[in-house]
Amino acid sequence: MKKLFLIAVLAGLCAVAGAAEHHANLRFVVLKDANGKPVRNASVILHPVDKHGKQGKGGLQLKTNGEGQTSYSGVPFGKLRIQVIASGFQTYGEDYDINQPEMEINIRVKRPQEQITIYGEKDKK
Repeated sequence: MKKLFLIAVLAGLCAVAGAAEHHANLRFVVLKDANGKPVRNASVILHPVDKHGKQGKGGLQLKTNGEGQTSYSGVPFGKLRIQVIASGFQTYGEDYDINQPEMEINIRVKRPQEQITIYGEKDKK
């Protein structure tokens, strides 16, 4: 009986230790593409992605500090969809494979591009 209990406890500890190895600490740095300066108060939104590439329910929103940085610990290994929304910049979106215990993800956001129209220029009055 004691052996069975000891085996169960060891199996539980191994499972906990193994689970810890399958989570990542992520650090994000959001920079302006044009000059490499940090983007303050940008929203970094994390969405889980299933094995079929579909965005899962739920998500998490982080905000960058004055150095354009934010972080989050305990992210499960696997696909993660990362969006960045910042005032005055194009929305950024990309899927990442989270596969290391410590990862730094650098994101460069761009200013909106000039819009092109097929209707020509408007008359200036």
